[in-house]
Amino acid sequence: MSTVIRLRKGLNIKLAGKAEKILLPEVAVTRFGVRFADFPGLVARLEVQEGDKVMAGSVLFHDKNFPEVKYVSPVSGVVREIIRGDKRVLVEVVLEQQGAERIEFGTADPLSLTREEVAARMLKSGMWPVLRQRPYHIVARPDAVPRDIFISAFDTSPLAPDIDYVMANTHGGHLQSGINALTRLTDGKVHISHEAEGSRVAEMKNLKNVEFHRFTGPHPAGNVGIQIHHIAPVSKGEVVWTVDLQDVVAIGRLFDTGFHDRERVIALAGPGVQNRKYHRIRPGASVSGILKGNLKEGSLRVISGNVLTGNKISPDGCLGFYDNIVTVIPEGDYSEFFGWATPGLKKFSYWRTFVSKLIPRRDYEMDTNLHGGHRAFVVSGHYENVLPMDIYPVHLIKAIMAGDVELMENLGIYEVAEEDFALCEFIDPSKTEIQEIIRSGINLMIKEMN
Repeated sequence: MSTVIRLRKGLNIKLAGKAEKILLPEVAVTRFGVRFADFPGLVARLEVQEGDKVMAGSVLFHDKNFPEVKYVSPVSGVVREIIRGDKRVLVEVVLEQQGAERIEFGTADPLSLTREEVAARMLKSGMWPVLRQRPYHIVARPDAVPRDIFISAFDTSPLAPDIDYVMANTHGGHLQSGINALTRLTDGKVHISHEAEGSRVAEMKNLKNVEFHRFTGPHPAGNVGIQIHHIAPVSKGEVVWTVDLQDVVAIGRLFDTGFHDRERVIALAGPGVQNRKYHRIRPGASVSGILKGNLKEGSLRVISGNVLTGNKISPDGCLGFYDNIVTVIPEGDYSEFFGWATPGLKKFSYWRTFVSKLIPRRDYEMDTNLHGGHRAFVVSGHYENVLPMDIYPVHLIKAIMAGDVELMENLGIYEVAEEDFALCEFIDPSKTEIQEIIRSGINLMIKEMN
């Protein structure tokens, strides 16, 4: 049995509103959307126009720098709208579902195929974007062979879905086929990290062609980047890939059935929701179906993803490409008079500011209020307490802000993604947008390397 990797640093945010383990069937919706912001670094070239008819698996756009990487429609229907932002920057392709036609890509046993054949099937079917690479936390480049591939089989983010419960209701026997396909794409190993007590799903225990690792500790122990750092860190010149566990199932489903089908099980959670359950849904589907008549009164924020790293969407917005949870919390659109001077029995705080620190097991109905304003960058020394990586976060952030590429390299920019710094941003007394800074640093590195 593998040695348990024990992480001491981190923080579990006690947010109320965890989803009850009851799985509801897929809700019928007709609006689907594919957001370009879900794919950092993408330079998109459209292959459709408004009014075009598409089938599930039809190409919507491709990457200009890697034309073989295609992004496809999740459903059959019509391209209803192509939304653009400032300077005509592409924002979203909106689809209206009509019918159920699907493109078939053929079945095959991945172990009987070469690496090139497996890659070709994933590229042609539009399944390739589920693979992301470190460094840079972007869609994997097809011209690279990863040193290893990493999969996280648990999630420690606030209100995260129970992945064992999700997998028990979604794998359908395709998980091993997905693993087999991944083994063809790397010359190294496929790593799966799970909680120390192990997965409760029988198929997970019987998987072949993988190496298991056990972790214990607070968030962000479930982040795949943290796991990579403690298993086999990424050095300059190396590339590793990561993939979500449910997308491994989708890869297996592609080879077993011949169809691009990324149906997944997600959690609907948060203090702003009345009935918190698990739902079957496809990425890109409008969340209006699961939110209709299910929201509490008041001003609310709907988030595709978790509260630390997710994206704000409208109540009829679409589920993000990589997201496994929809979270709803109250908007913090109010001001407090001497809020810092109150006992704070109902307020969660990392700092020993409120009496609530003496009640560690309590859950809190938190909102989006910053509880303070933006101020000069404060060097508190506390980032290191919530980031279980052997790097200097403050020094890295300052190097990015200074645009010092060489120093960024020396301080570990190749290993990190913005999600790894989400807790640093959460506890930051300066209210600095640290995740945006990290992404800007990554984008600078991509520009320097091209």
